Amino acid sequence: MNETTSDRPTADETDGQPAPVVAESTSVPQVPDADVEDSDAPVTSPAAVTDADAPSDAETSPEPTEDASAEEDAPEDPPESAEERMRRLEEEGDIAADYLEELLDIADLDGDIDIDVDGDRASVEIAGADRLARLNRPKGELLDALQELARLAVQTRTGSRSRLMLDIGGFRAEHKESLEDLAAKAVAEAKDGSEPVPLRPMNPFERKVVHDVAKSEGLRSESDGDGKNRHVVIYPTS
Repeated sequence: MNETTSDRPTADETDGQPAPVVAESTSVPQVPDADVEDSDAPVTSPAAVTDADAPSDAETSPEPTEDASAEEDAPEDPPESAEERMRRLEEEGDIAADYLEELLDIADLDGDIDIDVDGDRASVEIAGADRLARLNRPKGELLDALQELARLAVQTRTGSRSRLMLDIGGFRAEHKESLEDLAAKAVAEAKDGSEPVPLRPMNPFERKVVHDVAKSEGLRSESDGDGKNRHVVIYPTS
């Protein structure tokens, strides 16, 4: 496991007075609400700018906070090259891995951290953590919480929001396959009938999987409901 240390000043640089002593803390950041920073973009918004699955304009178009003319005059950030993007994603993976290793040490849990880049996001998996994998099943709620904590750790270090994906013992891959089967059945029902087909409440990752299946079959899907009741509705072609 990696060991993180930090250098603290012993005296104020301006007046030479001793700096206040700050106790080391092993507390972890507070987990934000799942739907505040969803893990995946909606089918209805191909050019996703956040991880939230947001089917409506109200969710994707917040009110401007600055004068429109000033915003038009503001210089745009230079485009990110492929090399810069890869470097950024690898840095996100390294930061998340260090954070998760420290967390596993505190909890006295075994596990190896594998880092990769999957498409346009960093990918981190905790492998060989049997106890952690058991705690995560059957719904993957522990995985969701640790992913949010890892993303927050990356944001704290880099100042930018992260779309990092976390997996524990292959759970996400297995869960995705079962979700795709569920979505395929709902798509078939929507094609055979004339009424929208609602699915059970799901987290952001699950909704994204369903949206992708519906889109691949040429059907429209939207997320509906609030909080833990948020779910996907698949609409027939006519």
